[in-house]
Amino acid sequence: MNLDWMIALPPILLALLAGLFTWGVTALGASLIFFFKNINRKVLDAMLGFAAGIMIAASIWSLLLPAIGQVEESGAFWQVIFGFLAGGVFLWGLDKVIPHMHLFGKKAEGVKTSWHRSILLVSAITLHNIPEGLAVGVAFGALAINPSPAVFAAAVGLAIGIGLQNFPEGTAVSAPLYREGMSRGKAFMYGQFSGAVEPVAAVIGALLVSQMSAILPFALAFAAGAMIFVVVEELIPESQAAENTDMATLMTMVGFVVMMSMDVLLG
Repeated sequence: MNLDWMIALPPILLALLAGLFTWGVTALGASLIFFFKNINRKVLDAMLGFAAGIMIAASIWSLLLPAIGQVEESGAFWQVIFGFLAGGVFLWGLDKVIPHMHLFGKKAEGVKTSWHRSILLVSAITLHNIPEGLAVGVAFGALAINPSPAVFAAAVGLAIGIGLQNFPEGTAVSAPLYREGMSRGKAFMYGQFSGAVEPVAAVIGALLVSQMSAILPFALAFAAGAMIFVVVEELIPESQAAENTDMATLMTMVGFVVMMSMDVLLG
């Protein structure tokens, strides 16, 4: 299959399309609320574990390893270290400032607000969709520096992986809202809206890398650090909060293998 015409497209356009794809998969996950009266907690925990595994593998194979490869000749490994830690600190800062509530939490975090629980739940998922969108944007932005089939395939693989883990996130937002008495339509709208930030973040990531190629190693590591922060701070604890720890752990491993295999096969 000749991909030259796709690789020739502006990286920012490709990042936008990829961001819209990941948002669409979020909406697809949220749409499950139209077909099921209730989503079993065990299923939700398994889905969250799967999402965590995908994000961990994507952070390593799609972001950190390419970042390290970028600095091998220059020896500027500090860019990767600094970028990775900066990504975590960035998400930590947002976590402290933006009002939100974890899916199975009872107390709002961030600055005090009068927002309803539904808005707080959407805010929580939106928070960790920011680094996912940035990661996709940075991956496609790298095409401005190296417009090769390998870079394109890696970016596509990352977008597919992020999309896969967005599916359970859409469900994880809409299902609790419906269970609390919200209509199916409204629960779906809130669930899919949590992914709306990804196309925006993707364009920002691609734009930054396209305009400032020197920051690519830092940007890749930054996205990885932000994603790992989300996994450790939110996805894994939430998937382990009930009595489904073994299932959630196994699904984390499955998600990891799926993303690792996808990256190896496409890369």
